[in-house]
Amino acid sequence: MTKTHPLGFRIERDLKEALIKAAKEDHRSVSSMVELIIARWLRDRGYLEHGEDKAA
Repeated sequence: MTKTHPLGFRIERDLKEALIKAAKEDHRSVSSMVELIIARWLRDRGYLEHGEDKAA
């Protein structure tokens, strides 16, 4: 899947450090980890269909 929609935002330092640690432990880039977290959250709440979760 081609990534064509950039998204930028600021977060607290401790949140970023935890995100980096989680991404490394899951052998992912930080970007991939953020996409996975967002996709799962959206899917769990019904905003995204199960087949649309491309990050998992």
